[in-house]
Amino acid sequence: MLYSIAKFAQQWCWMEMFRIGDAECYCFRRYSAADELLRTVQTKISNEIVGLRTEQCFNIGLDTELSGEKLLALRWLLGETYEPVNLGTESFLDKEVREGCAAAVVEVGPRLSFTTAWSTNAVSICRSCGLTEVNRLERSRRYMFFSSKNPLQEQQIHDFAAMVHDRMTECLYTQRLTSFKTSLVPEEVLYVPVMEQGRKALEEINAKMGLAFDEQDLQYYTWLFKEDIKRDPTNVELFDIAQSNSEHSRHWFFSGKLVIDGKPVERTLMQIVKSTLKANPNNSMIGFKDYSSVIRGFPVNQLCPLLPGLTSPLDAHIRDLDILFTAETHNFPCAVASYPGAETGAGGWIRDTHATGRGSFVVAATAGYCVGNLNMEESYAPWEDVSFTYPSNLASPLRILIDASNGASDYGNKFGEPLIQGYTRTFGMRLPNGERREWLKPIMFSAGIGQIDHTHITKGEPEIGMLVVKIGVPAYRIGMGGDAASSMVSGQNDAELDFNAVQRGDDEMSQKLYRVVRACIEMGDKNPIISIHDQGAGGNCNVVKEIIHPKGAQIDIRAIVVGDHTMSILEIWGTEYQEQDAILVKAESRNMLQSICDRERLSMAVIGTINGEGRVVLFDSAAIEKCRLDGVPPPLPAVDLELEKVLGDMPQKTFEFQRVAHPQEPLDIAPGTTVMDSLKRVLRLPSVCSKRFLTTKVDRCVTGLVAQQQTVGPLQITLADVAVIAQSYTNFTGGACAIGEQPIKGLLDPKAMARLAVAKLEGEGADMYDAATALSEAMIELGIAIDGGKDSLSMAANAGGEVVKAPGNLVISAYVTTPDITKTVTPDLKLKDGILIHFDLAKGKRRLGGSALAQAFDQIGSVSPDLDDVSYFKRAFNVQELIADDLISAGHDISDGGILVSILEMAFAGNCGLSLELKSEGHSLFEIIFAEELGLVLEVDKNKLKLVMGKLKSAGISLEIIGQVTEEKTIDLKRLASCVDLEKEGLRHRQEPSWSLSFTPACTDDKYMLATSKPKVAILREEGSNGDREMSAAFYAAGFEPWDVAMSDLLIGAISLKDFRGIAFVGGFSYADVLDSAKVLGFVMGASSWLYWGVHGNGGDTAQPRFIHNESRRFECRFTSVTIGDSPAIMFKGMTGSTLGVWAAHGEGRAYFPYDDVLNSVLDSDLAPLRYCDDHGNPTETYPFNLNGSPLGIAAICSPDGRHLAMMPHPERCFLMWQYPWYPKHWDVDEKGPSP
Repeated sequence: MLYSIAKFAQQWCWMEMFRIGDAECYCFRRYSAADELLRTVQTKISNEIVGLRTEQCFNIGLDTELSGEKLLALRWLLGETYEPVNLGTESFLDKEVREGCAAAVVEVGPRLSFTTAWSTNAVSICRSCGLTEVNRLERSRRYMFFSSKNPLQEQQIHDFAAMVHDRMTECLYTQRLTSFKTSLVPEEVLYVPVMEQGRKALEEINAKMGLAFDEQDLQYYTWLFKEDIKRDPTNVELFDIAQSNSEHSRHWFFSGKLVIDGKPVERTLMQIVKSTLKANPNNSMIGFKDYSSVIRGFPVNQLCPLLPGLTSPLDAHIRDLDILFTAETHNFPCAVASYPGAETGAGGWIRDTHATGRGSFVVAATAGYCVGNLNMEESYAPWEDVSFTYPSNLASPLRILIDASNGASDYGNKFGEPLIQGYTRTFGMRLPNGERREWLKPIMFSAGIGQIDHTHITKGEPEIGMLVVKIGVPAYRIGMGGDAASSMVSGQNDAELDFNAVQRGDDEMSQKLYRVVRACIEMGDKNPIISIHDQGAGGNCNVVKEIIHPKGAQIDIRAIVVGDHTMSILEIWGTEYQEQDAILVKAESRNMLQSICDRERLSMAVIGTINGEGRVVLFDSAAIEKCRLDGVPPPLPAVDLELEKVLGDMPQKTFEFQRVAHPQEPLDIAPGTTVMDSLKRVLRLPSVCSKRFLTTKVDRCVTGLVAQQQTVGPLQITLADVAVIAQSYTNFTGGACAIGEQPIKGLLDPKAMARLAVAKLEGEGADMYDAATALSEAMIELGIAIDGGKDSLSMAANAGGEVVKAPGNLVISAYVTTPDITKTVTPDLKLKDGILIHFDLAKGKRRLGGSALAQAFDQIGSVSPDLDDVSYFKRAFNVQELIADDLISAGHDISDGGILVSILEMAFAGNCGLSLELKSEGHSLFEIIFAEELGLVLEVDKNKLKLVMGKLKSAGISLEIIGQVTEEKTIDLKRLASCVDLEKEGLRHRQEPSWSLSFTPACTDDKYMLATSKPKVAILREEGSNGDREMSAAFYAAGFEPWDVAMSDLLIGAISLKDFRGIAFVGGFSYADVLDSAKVLGFVMGASSWLYWGVHGNGGDTAQPRFIHNESRRFECRFTSVTIGDSPAIMFKGMTGSTLGVWAAHGEGRAYFPYDDVLNSVLDSDLAPLRYCDDHGNPTETYPFNLNGSPLGIAAICSPDGRHLAMMPHPERCFLMWQYPWYPKHWDVDEKGPSP
């Protein structure tokens, strides 16, 4: 039985309709805009299309018909609670067509065989509400077109459908759905006739399946099966081998023999890179093994449950935590399908982190994007060549940058992981030798920093009898062959195979998976996980063999939980569905692990047992049982391979390269070009311009462990050079990381690029060797070690008949431990009369090759900056002593754009002006201003200037005073003899926020903190909600006893809310905000829960105020100003009259009042205690001060008795001063103490 609901959207409106078979229909209408889609359709399909309306349908699979009461509950879930009058009885679009409207209707939705993550969440919601009859709930989208002349042709309809759906997981519906049943039949296991046809058979299957076997592979596997194993391989085995032994997995190039200019090279690239760790092992705990690198950390007080995996109070425990870092690239997936490609890139690093050792803690992420020329229609960039063609099988660079950054951001936001650092770069140019270089195949770099219990550093070895367990999302037909496809030049493989190889992400499942792993590792010595591997490239092909190696096991393919029963054995074994881990546990730990998975509503399956035979054998228990019943011999295993022959030492590959000359032509700036014209160009380059478009849409504060993220200063400008995390809420130890990369310089000199990246690919193999050698030598001399990495080859694409190679890039992520997270220097100028010092690490050289200036004039120049004197560069580390002594108030490195851009950024961030004097010393003005030589710009107090200069000069460092801070918002360059306002209009009239406190922050009295009996508070969470740990920490710091309570605990009666003095509903994306936030237990979405339950009157009343989508229609994260007014709210007692900063991060935070009298009642009763305010402290509706568009700046609503508070901002993420990204100097607060 199928039950359906549809939502209609036209200019400002949409309708929703649901139906059961031929029973009565219900419609719900609401309004929203489709202008952007209409413009795209007119451009790409037909300019005769003059109108577009959309309708969203919910198709619900039912086991039995719903009762009238349950039907009402379903209508409530799927409709808008405050617009029930718009619930109708038929589809708006169907009605218009029946009435004779000249229009075409197109419907697209999930493949019938594919149960979406959205459906999984929706069904969970329904069942939590007692709607157990619902077995599947999917959404489809219907589009109605109006043509000014002729009806749309069938091809145009199919072209449009291709634009608006994901062809891997969705399809075109040619008729109304009546069932989710499908006629698809799983494909049988095939045998490849190698014994009969030899190599020819492998060549044919290689091309057909896109296995990416090269000449050496074909030769080896022909020998393996024909001469050694002496049988025909199955298609499952060949696919398995292709994934396990692809370049992506085995790093053949980095481990291969290199022959350059006809001469063999002594060391492999891997040996060269690893030599740094051998020379400087220092505090490395894990290097070049496992999924992450680890350095020695500190003992800290970690807040965690007393009984992990059960409902219990949280308390602080001393744990020895090391700092972890890992990196991931998803370049190929982002080129083909940018949003899901980036989603799974973010998910990949998360799983790499929690699968390190015997399990680890995820803390924060970093990201980087390198794409081609953006070619924005509304913003002409003179350095972009409009004659360039782009491949149709890849997304455009602009689309990649937008969708990839959205995918990475959305995934992290929903998981509950802050993204606290990154970089962005674009490039596309025809070089002097005629070669086109551009990131058509982009770089999507995701990485992150985490922690690991020191006792969990080493994975356990498999032992006979141990269980092979899979936990996580069910198997779907997603990401088939990504390991092999990513190892090919884009355009060599079939476009459909490329698209099929892209994975899809499920952020909520990722979070549930992590919660299970975290519960295990928080058990300390009782951690049931012996070994853990995350599933990524290659799917089960890789992850299962990795975890059973070298002992071996028999694996039952039918024990793997699947979400699509039409999948073949090949697909179940090889698809790269994400959010899965393989783990080894002892048999006696099975029940414990099952109970934790049940609590987090995560599937768990025992798929095999370690047997000690050294083989991977994949059998089909269902087929074996069928054969038994039929009285016929059982089928042979789909895979039966000796592990050492496919995972052990294999023949080393050889790669031959010739060095090629790098094109070099001196930078040629046309006569008459002014510095100001050049500066304007440089400031427009994506590598230089503001990155606010990337940072405000991503959560930068969740976890409450973020000590420094991207934004700095009173205006919170995206400028930080370093990201810092705290190890706990009660200690000041932590970890810091920074990213360095200089790819454009590499087009001139790969060695210089490598050295510059440390300080902050025809001939591609030789270039990589030269870069690795230079990198290794510089790092060894600096005393730095590389302890892990990620390589991405095949960074080329076919476009317009030529192979376009991406610029070679070396991305260095430096990470360290820090004993004091409060000793962080940021670029924003802070002193009214500060002095600027230039620390010149280039010893007076001013080279413009590969600079932003050169790129802005469509050139690369000739001579690149370089790290010429490593020993001199080491003297820069003396700055650390000045930081420790609080002698430096601000600092910034010289990078893209040169010294002037660096200084301007410091001034913008500090909301101040400067008086500068830059000396020429034989260089042109362009060289002085725009050269990107290594160096630092430091701000010091003029009263401490002599002391600072003396300390640095005594260390042999050359310094130059280049300017002084002024209160005027102008930049006075004396060399130019002019005063130019370079600030954007949006910053021109901004001032430092005028925050003031009506109270003095203080730590909770010891008599409360040390009490044996504290007030119990339930920190209540539902599937997908996050922020529970920082909420627990805030209540813990206030003298309460916080308890970890999952909704599943309440449903099974493990505990009752009657046991608690208070309840805190945490933020996040409960059920990924499927069916809107907080209808079922969503501070943030918890706030919505209270309002839906009816803080004001009866729950469910249409008059109830609530929080709805932000006016911007997107997630917003900002450190914003709020003012506290009179109210009965207990939480704000004693704070009235204060204006201060607070983190806000949400997508649905706009306060909505269905009727004016409801709003007036709230205001008259002083039930809106918290308001967003402007720089002057006045409540405001102006964006971005009011980030969501709430009327009168309302940020919180309380009940008349003050006991209930619904609040959108996140005070639990900034209850300590080190969590504050900025605060005014006049605040008399302890930077290591509690915040307001």
